[in-house]
Amino acid sequence: MKPDNTAQYLKPAYRWYVLALLTLVYTFNFVDRQVIVILQEQIRADLGLMDWQLGLLSGFVFAVFYSVLGLPIAHLSESVGRKRVVATALAFWSLMTALSGATQNFIQLLLLRIGVGIGEAGGSPPSHSMISDIFPRHRRALALSIFSMGVYIGYLFAYGFGGWVAESLGWRTTFVVVGLPGILVALIVAITIKEPPRGLAERIENGGKEQEMETGTAAAPSFGETLRLLWSRKSFRHIALGASLQSLAGYGIGNFVPSFIIRAHEMTIGDVGWRLALVMGIGGVIGVVSSGWIADRMARRGDQWYVLTPAIALILTLPLTILAFSALTPGSMFLSYVPYVVLGAMWLGPSLAVTHSMVGLRQRAVASAALFFILNLIGLGLGPLIVGSLSDLLRPSFGDANGLRYAIIGTALTAKIWAITHFLLASRTVTADIESPN
Repeated sequence: MKPDNTAQYLKPAYRWYVLALLTLVYTFNFVDRQVIVILQEQIRADLGLMDWQLGLLSGFVFAVFYSVLGLPIAHLSESVGRKRVVATALAFWSLMTALSGATQNFIQLLLLRIGVGIGEAGGSPPSHSMISDIFPRHRRALALSIFSMGVYIGYLFAYGFGGWVAESLGWRTTFVVVGLPGILVALIVAITIKEPPRGLAERIENGGKEQEMETGTAAAPSFGETLRLLWSRKSFRHIALGASLQSLAGYGIGNFVPSFIIRAHEMTIGDVGWRLALVMGIGGVIGVVSSGWIADRMARRGDQWYVLTPAIALILTLPLTILAFSALTPGSMFLSYVPYVVLGAMWLGPSLAVTHSMVGLRQRAVASAALFFILNLIGLGLGPLIVGSLSDLLRPSFGDANGLRYAIIGTALTAKIWAITHFLLASRTVTADIESPN
């Protein structure tokens, strides 16, 4: 019989400790995922790669394995324990990152990036599920937004620290330096985090009342049942597509921003690294945390604000896209790029929170994995590949820098307008979908 860790999680300090440690895990997730972006100009020169190959390495091959395996691993975590899956996944992807420093050609690096994707597939969905079990619904968007800070703290370290190490010691050493610490964090997760009781937050809100199936004394709903439930929610389909298209713009543009600045503004990798670290790290954190706080407060007027908040933020990024990537100087570019990053980060926390509100307590890990399957396969899988391929096609006519410039602007505007449309459509049915019985 599994131990009941309810008493441990009734302590607010322990709940926040678990959230902080899971946020650190998510930070390593993005450090190891994104460090290749700041290194790719060095890798391109050393291994003689094209932009489409860089797009494959930083996007498509990673995304396919990350997305596809995320679903079965999330379902497995509902049975074998979410904490155990998170710790094992972190140790594995950290090792794959460190080994990337020993690669000698494109194929070897490709295979290790696949390994990183396989490991990271076990990180986020079980973490989302644990967080939703220990934080009540009215605090859930904020809690998941704090967790999502890991994305932007990861960018900060990947670009800032990674850029500094790369300029000093080269791209191979950088992979080793950023990869190995994750193994230590995996041990801390395994030792100090206790598996949360299922539906603890709901039980507290309901005065201790619980249903057998929802608290873990019965088998978890089947994988197929969860997917069918999600697919029956019309608003989830729109949220998934909206998130995917914004993710396509985010990864497609973000994965080539360092290369664009180096080519268009002739900055060194170290200078690009610390500037992007500050913009992505601080700006992204402000955007993702404020969106959770705003969405939770606005949702008192109606659940539709969980999707209207991202829609409004993305509308504001449209003119900033043109201003940032048409700028003639680095200063004017960053002046527009800072609010672009802040507003562009305001979709993830609310999207996760509302998705978890549509399913049962033992379906949250799979619900997160399903959302991440769609948004990563489309966004991370296609975004960098599309931008890289367009850049290669436009280079003969417009040059190395302008070819990438036009690829970035065209992809971003198309994907963002499409994403806004889906978030607005989701607002029509999201309240009914949340209130509908599971």
